[in-house]
Amino acid sequence: MSWILLLIAGLLEIAWAAGLKSSDGFTRLWPSVFTIITALGSFVLLAMAMRQLPLGTAYAVWTGIGAVGAFIFGIVMMGEALTVARVASAALIVVGLIGLKLSSGH
Repeated sequence: MSWILLLIAGLLEIAWAAGLKSSDGFTRLWPSVFTIITALGSFVLLAMAMRQLPLGTAYAVWTGIGAVGAFIFGIVMMGEALTVARVASAALIVVGLIGLKLSSGH
């Protein structure tokens, strides 16, 4: 269950990162509200997942999901550059996340 909570927390991290970009520095009301709500949800679920998961693993996976997800969102939804170096770097993050999951013992 803790891994599911962590996954959802990571997905919410992607959402608040996208909302933060859309809020234009918290100058737009509804994107700002969305950002705050999704960030709080992400933090709460991360805290719940950390009850069972090691701190380093949980935090690294949470930030990794957010980083790779925001990377993909930026490319697909915001027209950001898709380069071999960026994809390779994101792939290294994914490999690291898999390694942390497999070695966590949970």
